[in-house]
Amino acid sequence: MPDIPSQSTLPPQSLCLLRTSALGDVTHVVPIIRTLQAQAPDARLTWIVGKLEHKLVGDLPGVEFLIFDKSKGWRALRELRAQLARQRFDALLHMQVALRANLISAFVRAPLRIGYDPARSKDLHGLFVNRRIAARSGEHVLDAMASFLEPLGLRQTQVRWDIPIPDSAEEFAERHLPGDSRTLLVSPCSSHVVRNWLPERYAAVMDHAAAHGWRVVLCGGPSAFEREFGDAVVTRCASKPLDLIGKDTLKQFLALCRRAQLVLTPDSGPMHMANAVGAKVLGLHAASNPNRSGPYSDRRWCVDRYDAAARKYKGKPAADLPWGTKIEYSGVTDLIETEAVIERFDAFASRLSATNGDAQMA
Repeated sequence: MPDIPSQSTLPPQSLCLLRTSALGDVTHVVPIIRTLQAQAPDARLTWIVGKLEHKLVGDLPGVEFLIFDKSKGWRALRELRAQLARQRFDALLHMQVALRANLISAFVRAPLRIGYDPARSKDLHGLFVNRRIAARSGEHVLDAMASFLEPLGLRQTQVRWDIPIPDSAEEFAERHLPGDSRTLLVSPCSSHVVRNWLPERYAAVMDHAAAHGWRVVLCGGPSAFEREFGDAVVTRCASKPLDLIGKDTLKQFLALCRRAQLVLTPDSGPMHMANAVGAKVLGLHAASNPNRSGPYSDRRWCVDRYDAAARKYKGKPAADLPWGTKIEYSGVTDLIETEAVIERFDAFASRLSATNGDAQMA
C-alpha cells in the first residue's frame, strides 16, 4: 500500500483497533483505549476482539466490540466482513501480526492503516498497512502497542486499566476468600506448554507458603489439560490448597487477584490480568524475557532465568539475542530453581510485614 502523510494533525473521529488475542496482549490494549478516551474523547472506538477475550474486556464503556469467533472458521470471517461493510474509519490500528489478522484487516475501510515496523512484522503484515510504528528495541510489549498512538499525534503518558469487575464476581471472590488472610494465588498454566513449571516445584512453594500461615489457592481454566496439571500439583502437596481450577470465570479471576497478596504464575494471560488489577506477581521466566513480557507494573518479585536459557539453548547471553527472542524448548523452565522462587516469596512476605500488611506496596 502507498504511504500517507507522515502524521495526522487532527484527533481521529473514528478508530478501529484490531487485536483479537491473546488474553495477556488484550490487557495491553486496554490502556490504549483509556488514553484515546482521555485525549480524543469524541472519537468513535471499535475493537475487533476474540470471543474469549471479549469476556474479559467486552464491558469496557464507550467501545463498540466486533467479536471474532475463530471456532467458526471461514464463517467467522464472512460475518465480520458483513459487519464491517457498513462502517468507515479514520484509522486502523493493526496490532496483530498473523495471517488471519491480516485477512480481517482487509475488511476494514480506513485511509490510515498503522502497523508494526519491519523487524516486528511477519506473515505479510506490511502489505496490509501504510504506516509503521517507530522501530524500537528494548520495549515492553505494552509500550510497543502504545506507540500505535503516535502516528495519530497522541502519546500514552499514563497506563490505566480499570477493567470492570461486576459485583457478582466480587461476591464470588469474597465467598471463596473471606476475611483478610494473606493469600497466595497460583495459576500454574500457560497456553505455551513449555513455559509451565514442574508440578512438584509448584507444590513445594505452595507448602512453604502454607507452613508460614498463608492461604493457598489454585486457579486455572476449564480445559482437560489444566485439570490434569492441577491434579498433579495437588497430589504432590502436603498441605491442602483451595482448588478452584475450572470453577471461576475471567472476571471472577480478576476479583480473586484483587483479594490475593501475591499471584504465582508463568508468563501467561493470568500474569497480565493479575497485574492489570494491581496484584503483585511472582512471575516465572525462562522461555521469555521478563523485561519484554513480564508483569508491566512491577517485576521485583519475578524469577528471571532467561539469560541462563539463552546460554544453554542458544549458546550466547541474552543480551546478544534479538529483542523478543523466545526460548521455548522442552525443559527450559527446569532452570527455575524451587529455592529461587521461595526466596522471592520470602522477600515479598517480609516486605509485606514491614509495610503493615499493605498489599499495594510501593
